[in-house]
Amino acid sequence: MRAVVQVVTEAAVRVDGEVVGEIAGPGLCVLVGVTHDDTPAHAERLARKLWSLRVLDGEKSCSDIGAPLLVISQFTLYGDARKGRRPTWNAAAPGPVAEPLVAAVVERLRELGATVATGRFGADMKVSLTNDGPVTLLLEV
Repeated sequence: MRAVVQVVTEAAVRVDGEVVGEIAGPGLCVLVGVTHDDTPAHAERLARKLWSLRVLDGEKSCSDIGAPLLVISQFTLYGDARKGRRPTWNAAAPGPVAEPLVAAVVERLRELGATVATGRFGADMKVSLTNDGPVTLLLEV
């Protein structure tokens, strides 16, 4: 699994003009990509990493201060544009594989005590955020 993590002061995701998930920070906006060989164990590791990652002000984690997370599925994280001008998506897992694994990340975060908002899997989403710092990290588990 691959995740782009941004420290935010606010973030929201809209589908057809309707807000389907939003957080007020400090918190994390997390784009999650799934590849073919990812498993529930990867989802577990990613959730634990996100909950304990010390990137908030004062080297705090979401678990330290109860900061919220906005988790959004993002298959394009596994896009490959090394050849030519058009990316391929071959490394991205198909929806029936990816959707339950992204849901497992969200579920595990909630079990750990996190407040988690989400996007809508497979929808045309409009994401807005205010990156704080700016801080942006790429995580792979």
